[in-house]
Amino acid sequence: MGAQPSTGGDELRARAFLRRLHVRPFGHQDPAVSTPDNQPRPITPTRVIPAGAPLPARPPRPDEIPPWRTPPAPPAAPPPPPPAPVEVRHVHEVVLVVPEPEADAPPRQWERLWDALITWRLLVAVLAALLPWADGRSPVGIWGHTVHQARTEAGISAAYLIAGIAAMATWGLNRHSGGRLIPRFLLVTTLLGGLGVLDWFDSITFLTGVTR
Repeated sequence: MGAQPSTGGDELRARAFLRRLHVRPFGHQDPAVSTPDNQPRPITPTRVIPAGAPLPARPPRPDEIPPWRTPPAPPAAPPPPPPAPVEVRHVHEVVLVVPEPEADAPPRQWERLWDALITWRLLVAVLAALLPWADGRSPVGIWGHTVHQARTEAGISAAYLIAGIAAMATWGLNRHSGGRLIPRFLLVTTLLGGLGVLDWFDSITFLTGVTR
């Protein structure tokens, strides 16, 4: 006799009767794990304890992960948001620098002297001193003849002294008068006419003492 009972009518009627009475026949499978066609249903394990793991003290509660199971991996982090568009702004700052005007350098001594002397008064004074308007002779010629005569009448040193004092006096007068026409005319006359006191042999006389 085989392991499985025959599938005759009596056997099927007995099984149906026992199923209604919720009686499981000895040596047969539980109807809950069998299909109506009397085929075994696949068993899905709900509690698998690995080898060597201690038995739990209680069954897991609903929606509770058993301690012998590996906890699921945490959910993956959401991808980072796309980078915001980079906006490049160029800021140009224009600073207008106005250069300070350079201070004019003070005029030099000779420039001040030139500005003080070379004026229209000086030109008029030179013309008045050189033109022969005094009885056919110029004031410069008259003063030059005078100091030259002083060489023979008063001596060479006295002639130089007279010419030097006259030039210094007219220079001071011209300076204190503010460069007026008449003092400047006298200054030009004494300076140019005073050259009449000079003689080429005077240098030899001053160096050696030899006179003509």
